[in-house]
Order: sequence, then structure tokens, then C-alpha cells
Amino acid sequence: MKNKAAFWLFLILSAAIYGSVQLLISVEWLTPFYTNALIFIAINMILAVSLHLVIGITGQFSIGHAGFLAVGAYVAAIATMKFHLPFPAALLAGGAVAACSGLLVGIPSLRLKGDYLAIATLGFGEIIRVVFINMEYVGGAAGMQVAHLTTWTTTFLCLFITMLVIMNFTNSTHGRACISIRENEIAADAMGINTTYYKVVAFTIGSFFAGIAGGLYAHNFYMIQPTNFGFLKSFDILIFVVLGGLGSLSGAVLAAILLTIVSTFLQGYPETRMMIYSVILIAVMLYRPQGLMGTTEITSYLRKWTATKRRDAYGK
Repeated sequence: MKNKAAFWLFLILSAAIYGSVQLLISVEWLTPFYTNALIFIAINMILAVSLHLVIGITGQFSIGHAGFLAVGAYVAAIATMKFHLPFPAALLAGGAVAACSGLLVGIPSLRLKGDYLAIATLGFGEIIRVVFINMEYVGGAAGMQVAHLTTWTTTFLCLFITMLVIMNFTNSTHGRACISIRENEIAADAMGINTTYYKVVAFTIGSFFAGIAGGLYAHNFYMIQPTNFGFLKSFDILIFVVLGGLGSLSGAVLAAILLTIVSTFLQGYPETRMMIYSVILIAVMLYRPQGLMGTTEITSYLRKWTATKRRDAYGK
């Protein structure tokens, strides 16, 4: 019953947010700049939520997420620009190829742990970038021209599906198995949980949605280049998850929104933008080392607030 209530609350809230923004876009109250900023925020939210499944839920330290973003971006761009496929089919193709890449990388590398896993995933991301640099079919280092097909509706729909799938997976028996691996992998293995299987599953699902985000990212600009998907991009996505709080989907979403807003509106100050951005990160880490949300979700605060109100009502 609680899960049904949470689902309907999420559905109603999502419909309200989408409808409000779409109305503002339709009456031209939102300029193209702000519309593009909202689309970019939604893409970063997809990336943050997809990496949250790998790091926050399963506890696998991956810093090669930009590689899957690049795979999804280039595959989707090839599908629309070379094969003239519809945009939704191109997005699915990008996500599918990114998921296959995640599966191929995950099977051998997820037997590693800690720093070794981080180095392996970072190496994968750099390999992907170098491959696209030397691939003349997609323009090489000069980049590839891409049609602008990403809209607010498409991006929001992808974000809605991503969050719905990740939340349902986390609350399922599979998600609880992944959480047990995060807490104590040896104990989970001793209890009969196939740790390698669940780590690969989480890695593959996260890679799929990173590929979807890549397709949206590629078609939100008129040009994509391999330099857009360097290791610094992986660290940007990692910051969303760590700053929001490891294990908190709400925290990852909140951090993605805040940091994207800060980065977007400081673009007019290129000399001081990274300095201010860094100061904000340092301040949060000093005064909130567990992240903005820690390991809790917004729904936990809502339940506590509701329980307090009921207790006060009965007390009176």
C-alpha cells in the first residue's frame, strides 16, 4: 500500500512539473536559454541516477561513466545522421550499445575492488575517447555534426523512466541484494548472493541509462567531440553522487540540479567560475561530509513529518 501511495505521489508530482514547464515553454515565458538549461539539468539527473545505482547502491567505485555517455552519444548520432532512424529508436540504440559495453567491461573488471576497479573503469573511458578521436567515420578529433532533436518532452520522459526503473530496482529483492553487497560483500557472498552477477547487472543497467543520456546530450548540441567525454566529465558525474550522499537517490538528484545551475549561471565568469564551483564543493564537504542527504531519501523526511503531525493531532 505504501509503495502504491509513493508511486502515485511520484506520478502526480512528475506530471505537475512537466505540465508547468511545458506551459511556460508554450507561452514563451521561458527563453531558449532557460529551456536548454532545464534540458541540461535533466540530462545530468539521468547521469547522476544511473551512476547512483553503481556507486551508491552496489558500492562499486566506477569513474568511467563518461565512456558510456560517449558510446550512447555517438551511436545515437550515427543512427540519426547516417542511417536516418527516428530519434526514439536512436536513443534506444545508444542505450543498448552502451549496456553491451557495460556488460563487456563489467564481467572482467567487477571482480576487482576499490582503487583497482576505479583504475579499470577510468581506463575504459579513456580507451573509448581515443577510439572516437581516431575514427574518421564520426569526424575524428574535429567532431561530428548532429541535428538538434532533443526536446523538453523527450528529455523529461527519459528522466521519468530512468528514475522509475532505478527506484523499483532498488526496492526489489535485486536491489536489496545490491545493497547487501555494498554493506559487506563477504557477508553477502556467505549468505548465497551471487555478488558478481548483481554487480554486473547494476553496472549494465547504469550503463544503459548513461547511453540514453548520451543520445540526449548529443542531439541537444549541434556538434559533439571526443574531448567532451574526457575523464573530467566522469568526475563531474561522480561529484553529483558523492555530494548528494552515497546511497541517496534524492541526494544525487538534488546535487545534479544545484551543481548544474551553479555551473550554468557562472558561465559568464570563465575566470572565476571554476574557483567558485570548487569553493562551493569544499564548503559542502567541510560542513556536510556525508553529503547533502547522507543515506536518506526525501520520502523519509516526509514520513517523519507526517508521523509528527499525526502524533500532535492525537496529542491534542
